[in-house]
Amino acid sequence: MAEVVLFHHAQGLTQGVVALAAELRAGGHVVHTPDLFAGRTFDTLEQGVQHAQEIGFGEIVERGARAVDGLMTELVYVGLSLGVLPAQYLAQTRSGARGAIFLHACLPRSEFGSAWPEGLPAQIHAMEADPFFVGDGDIESAQALVDETADVRLFLYPGDSHLFSDRSLAAYDPAAAAVLERRLLDFLADR
Repeated sequence: MAEVVLFHHAQGLTQGVVALAAELRAGGHVVHTPDLFAGRTFDTLEQGVQHAQEIGFGEIVERGARAVDGLMTELVYVGLSLGVLPAQYLAQTRSGARGAIFLHACLPRSEFGSAWPEGLPAQIHAMEADPFFVGDGDIESAQALVDETADVRLFLYPGDSHLFSDRSLAAYDPAAAAVLERRLLDFLADR
């Protein structure tokens, strides 16, 4: 059993994010779902990104860090798109991390430190033609992390949807999401 902190994407703590957390809980894991937007959700990705910009990306990271205050340090950090900001920050800077899973995004390792923590396993999941993941350079950051670190794996799925794992959004891809969820559960089983 793993203890997981699951950070939502820019559309907020949607029913799809809540459903993903429920799937992980059904697999026997403890899952925390901090709401970085204080109850707000957005109909479009653009609206959510605009809200995140208004809050400030540094504040998003700080909210994520405050959300784990008082939790044990042996956590697996999972982030969906915007949620990768706090997930990757905590995985790289908070001691005791048991693993990291980045869905739909990946930042350069150098964003939060000079090196990836030794022996910290991670997975990165995205669609191979996702215009955000590919067009914004996340795929290069992910590949660099894979090339530098034996314990990091990149999984690319056919398609061009960004938030394909959120069953409450139009971008949801049931087949790809099922494979992703199985891989997440397999990863967590070893933590």
